[in-house]
Amino acid sequence: MNVRLFEIFTSVEGEGILYGTKTLFVRLAGCPFKCFYCDTKDSLPMDSGNEYTIEDACKLIEQNLEKNTYKVNFTGGDPLVQSKAVLEMAKFVKTKNIPTYIESSCFDSKKFAEILPYFDYIKIEFKTQDSEFVDLQHYSNLLENELQCLTFAINSNKTTYIKIVISSRTELEPFKQLIKKVFNIISESQIAGFIIQPSYGIAEPNLKQLFNFYDSVYPYYKQVRIVPQLHKFIGAP
Repeated sequence: MNVRLFEIFTSVEGEGILYGTKTLFVRLAGCPFKCFYCDTKDSLPMDSGNEYTIEDACKLIEQNLEKNTYKVNFTGGDPLVQSKAVLEMAKFVKTKNIPTYIESSCFDSKKFAEILPYFDYIKIEFKTQDSEFVDLQHYSNLLENELQCLTFAINSNKTTYIKIVISSRTELEPFKQLIKKVFNIISESQIAGFIIQPSYGIAEPNLKQLFNFYDSVYPYYKQVRIVPQLHKFIGAP
């Protein structure tokens, strides 16, 4: 089995509930979707990066692990595109007693369920309709998969949090409907966080807009946070 990796590097976690932690990022190549605000466009082509055997990829992970690394973050692209390879690499990281973390759009709940046992921290990212991740015709199917992934993670007792990117294009009413669907299947106590992340560098929302979305989540989850991408502000990769 081979895997295409775009890059492996150590940096500061810039997003989510574990922002600020020293993290080894394993960025996989390939994502068939294209959010308009994507900040890793170079890694989207399926033939980007370099191809390695799983054995060589694990050696690269080991070689790049620095002292006091808090976790290994599998990101992309989208890791679910190469889910079988991700499973094997995550298995390897688990032997090093370092927590594993998955960043995915959760577009395929079957693949997600297969890799879930090998991850400690789960980010469930719900895409809004305006993200252009998929067209409106396929959005309901995407949402169904994301909700199923959330259910799988919660039922597996994983440390799970939700992230939603908000841009100036995001419409409030569809967002409210999304939040209602989320909290129809989970309770406040079952997630470790709810992050509203402003888009950066393109279609940036203003504070009033962000508060409107914050106020929509607050009745369901009082620990909701507006968290911009930390690494953008400190010049980290």
